[in-house]
Amino acid sequence: MRSLIVTENESGQRLDKLLAKYLNLAGKGFLYKMMRKKNITLNGKKCDGSEKLVTGDEVRLFFSDETIGKFSVHTLQEVKKVNLQIIYEDDHILLVNKPSGMLSQKAKDSDESLVEYIIDYLVSSGQLSTEQLKSFRPSVCNRLDRNTSGLVVAGKSLPGLQIMSAVFKDRSLHKYYRCVVKGSVTDKQVITGFLKKDSVTNQVTITAAEVEGSVPVITEYEPLGQAEGCTLLSVKLITGRTHQIRAHLTSIGHPILGDFKYGSSAVNEEAKKRWNIRSQMLHSCTVTFPELPEPLAYLSGKTFSAPLPQTFRKICRDWS
Repeated sequence: MRSLIVTENESGQRLDKLLAKYLNLAGKGFLYKMMRKKNITLNGKKCDGSEKLVTGDEVRLFFSDETIGKFSVHTLQEVKKVNLQIIYEDDHILLVNKPSGMLSQKAKDSDESLVEYIIDYLVSSGQLSTEQLKSFRPSVCNRLDRNTSGLVVAGKSLPGLQIMSAVFKDRSLHKYYRCVVKGSVTDKQVITGFLKKDSVTNQVTITAAEVEGSVPVITEYEPLGQAEGCTLLSVKLITGRTHQIRAHLTSIGHPILGDFKYGSSAVNEEAKKRWNIRSQMLHSCTVTFPELPEPLAYLSGKTFSAPLPQTFRKICRDWS
């Protein structure tokens, strides 16, 4: 027999969801059968899996160690050691300044991403055990393109993951970016348009008028400085769509330097020769949290920023 005591990281979910995570190789039919036969109980009583768990609940598995070992197989991926640039950390969340070139999440099983590096950091620092990983895995709450640098918010606890994911989804959290574009931009502007994504090529197009399958986009930008025929912009996403900033700025004639998907090949070649710029100069620099519920209310209204990458200073030393 094995006893599982529900912690904050398992609380709030249905019993059958917890069982599916812990006994990840067992089929649903098997789990429900075991509950009907009282081989799985909740707080000493018969259960059906629909029960909502609270901290302190006891789940008992009346299985042999061999059976549990057969159905509960969780491997911790070995990854290279990465020194994460942590901007902020507490018991619930972690803010990381992701470098360009790093995946936010896996694209395929063999990939290493920020998620794996965060889990490795938490396990290595003693904040997370392999046993805890059987029922809860920390993850990121927002994603940046591989070649976009900047702030990624991760949930270390279930409340942290759920609450932060929700404010990214409903866009109540404010996000600000810095980017370097070709040309002279002199005025603060709010630009609008319609964005349509091609799921086959994973590329988007911007149009002035609505077309079938498009969604409205709004981007606000403000020039912060100019150097070498380029402009440093502060960008605020009013809407948050795939590749919105990159495609929207290109559509008005100001492509981001180093953007090989939406930018200008001539501009990119010049940037590569002059400053050795090999990825898009787009950085998620600041987030401001809205009013948050408990247990994250202490973060309400807080602002966090990540410093610009060194590549920005290659064009102008004052850009920091």
